[in-house]
Amino acid sequence: MPWMMELISHYGYLAIFALLALGILGLPVPDEVLMLFVGYLSSIMVLNFTLSVLIGCIGSITGMMISYTIGLRLGQPVVNKYGKWIGLTPKRFIRVKGWFIRFGIWTVAFAYFIPGVRHVASYISGISAMPFKKYVCISVACALTWSLLFVSIGYFIGAKVSFS
Repeated sequence: MPWMMELISHYGYLAIFALLALGILGLPVPDEVLMLFVGYLSSIMVLNFTLSVLIGCIGSITGMMISYTIGLRLGQPVVNKYGKWIGLTPKRFIRVKGWFIRFGIWTVAFAYFIPGVRHVASYISGISAMPFKKYVCISVACALTWSLLFVSIGYFIGAKVSFS
């Protein structure tokens, strides 16, 4: 991903923050690859490991909060109008909302570690009107765990691999 490397080399932590926030919103940003690369850059001392994890976490949380808010404010009418185009019938969506109401925090936690599903889960949490405090708590825990995990993997693999 040369464009990703270029952005990070020019804008550093700001690029990491923005790419993760935009990626969670649904733009085609390879979040896991990004964080592995950030971990690699931390292993060669281009970036600070702790700051990389923190910025990654904050970027993810920002994207999740925006997605939740969009889902809460606009989601249900959009699903009602366009859901059928992607196979989301009213009956199927009622079942999905029921799942989120019943297993909300566990669904968000599980979904966070599945690419693609993590993006949709934030919107559905908002559409389902999951209590905001509960959503924030699980989002922060998952974003921190996810950021730490992928930056660490990139760091430890990067420390052992030479790209010369």
